[in-house]
Amino acid sequence: MRVISWAVMFVLAAFPALAAEFHVAAGGDDTHAGTASAPFASLERARDAVRALKEGEAFPEGGVTVWLHRGVYPRLAAFVLEERDGGASNARVVYRAVPGDDVRLIGGREIASGAFQPARDEAVLARVDEAARGQVLVADLRALGISEYGNLPDAYGDPPAIPELFFDGQRMTLARWPNDGWAHIAEVIESGPAPWRNHASDQPGTFKYTGDRPRRWQSAPGIWLYGYWCFDWSSETIKAGSIDTERREITLVKPHGYGIGGGNPPPRRYIAINLLEELDSPGEYYLDRDAGRLYFWPPKPLAQGCAALSLATEPVIRVENASFVTIQGLTIEMCAGNGIEMRDGRENELLACTIRRTGHAGAIVDGGLNHAVKACDIYETGMAGLHIGGGDRATLTPSGHLVFNNHIHHIGERKRTHAYHLHLTGVGIHVAYNLLHDAPHQSIGLAGNDHLFEYNEIHHSGQDSDDCGAFYMGRNPSERGTVLRYNFWHHTGSERAHGSAAVYFDDGSGGQTVFGNVFYKAAGGSFGAVFVHGGHDNLVENNIFVECPVAVRQAPWADAAWRQFLDDPDRQTKLLRDVDITNPPYTDKYPELRGYLEWDGQPRLNKAFRNAIYKCERFVDGNWEIMNNWVMRDEDPGFVDAGQLNFQLREDSVIPRRIEGFQPIPFERIGLVKDALRPVLPEKP
Repeated sequence: MRVISWAVMFVLAAFPALAAEFHVAAGGDDTHAGTASAPFASLERARDAVRALKEGEAFPEGGVTVWLHRGVYPRLAAFVLEERDGGASNARVVYRAVPGDDVRLIGGREIASGAFQPARDEAVLARVDEAARGQVLVADLRALGISEYGNLPDAYGDPPAIPELFFDGQRMTLARWPNDGWAHIAEVIESGPAPWRNHASDQPGTFKYTGDRPRRWQSAPGIWLYGYWCFDWSSETIKAGSIDTERREITLVKPHGYGIGGGNPPPRRYIAINLLEELDSPGEYYLDRDAGRLYFWPPKPLAQGCAALSLATEPVIRVENASFVTIQGLTIEMCAGNGIEMRDGRENELLACTIRRTGHAGAIVDGGLNHAVKACDIYETGMAGLHIGGGDRATLTPSGHLVFNNHIHHIGERKRTHAYHLHLTGVGIHVAYNLLHDAPHQSIGLAGNDHLFEYNEIHHSGQDSDDCGAFYMGRNPSERGTVLRYNFWHHTGSERAHGSAAVYFDDGSGGQTVFGNVFYKAAGGSFGAVFVHGGHDNLVENNIFVECPVAVRQAPWADAAWRQFLDDPDRQTKLLRDVDITNPPYTDKYPELRGYLEWDGQPRLNKAFRNAIYKCERFVDGNWEIMNNWVMRDEDPGFVDAGQLNFQLREDSVIPRRIEGFQPIPFERIGLVKDALRPVLPEKP
């Protein structure tokens, strides 16, 4: 039976234009009326109260706000909002934290310090490092009612949702070897099947290692290896099938998708994880799935912190087909899966939330129209920060989604490749005034058409990868019309063999515009700050390049290679069946697609117009149409303060005078902005 405040019902009946509100508190009671003085205990109870208002035809014209008060709210199952739980354009349903209150929705369980005891089992102590024997504690998870531990993978794919240990809010380290850096493959004995280089094999892959560390693992029930097995843009966890300690050889249980070796230059690198034998330093833990025991060497006395185990494999919050819903001011953290998911519906908002320490993505927005993610902090995620997609590519109908003023950083802590700060799909997403930084691989992965990416700052991406870009799209020439303008790209990429770019148009990507950006130390290896691999019709205009090895580079394809690319069955599906580039709306929106598949062998070029290049080793590599660019070596370009990364042009800058038609770049507007949702900006490192 629903219990609703009679006072609230009376007011709504008498004054239907007023907004309604309910309250939820960690110390509340679901038999209460849901007022500030008598709050509910659960989000579900508040949701049911909102449903009752709608079912009773008393839903106020001003909408409903559910206020969450200070406290920790454990969530082992998703809080679900369905179509019937939404509002209207002028009567939104809002779930938000009371201003100033720290409201934390935790997808796991706190483990009391008393649940841990010193490890005394002689068989266990014989396996751990001698230095750890007096330090390691153990908790019986089954005695605590925790019996689901997930499984580590045995081959290619995204990492599964598994429990992770957090202490004082920090992700602890699954016991590993080596403790820092990587072990290196000494020699590849058998790569396993590698179709990309026409190598067939019925073996999963075998390699030699150096040293004798694996001798310690002989009693381990399972050994998992995480590594960059072939390419530095494809990392993966694979279970070891066998170890020959005499020959110093490890054979995998299943092959890596690309085989071992043969990709990026050696040495190939890996670590061993989840080994009790390697629990040898503070902050490491090991989960014995067979016995249901958690072993932990805490970085400080347990009484001085709080241990928690992430358990929720479902998202903490899931919004399905609902519309006009706002989630505001909440902290969502320490879950094994995704933090929040919004699917379909229209005009939902995720505002000023903190989403952190997730096992998978921070947030997923999939489908629907005109959703907005604003002023959120998303960080320390196991995989991506934010996935967002919508719109119809067949008709080029835009989604209208907005990603505005978010701070997304330190992502990819469980999967180090293809886990982006932002991943965009579909049509017509607007991304503006965000700060994205610190990623082992790429920052922005984009697919689709007509996205606008502007006034964003991106730095320190691609720190542990090769052949990558801070921004990446490719392999589908029908994806066109995206504009990258007025962004600041700096300190991107690494110095690995192939190289890295700030903006990477890969494998036939064309029809994009790069306008008014500033690139500083934004390329590594042989790549350019803007790198085009095989595509054409890209425009690079009115940008400033500073201290990049190469400003713009193209790796063109020969006629035969391009023809082979277009004739590939997978490419035909993308160009003629998923969409149809030979008919409207594609030929109307992108006139250059007329006759695209009937290449006559004439060069198809990219364009570099009106760019300023300062202290770069080279301006251009490859075959470009070039007009009115200016390369500077010793002249002062007129930056306000380059030493403090302020590349705004002074009034006396020579660049607008030397480059005819050069338009001022509004550098001072790039990055996070102060507003009501983000009243304080983070300090710059």
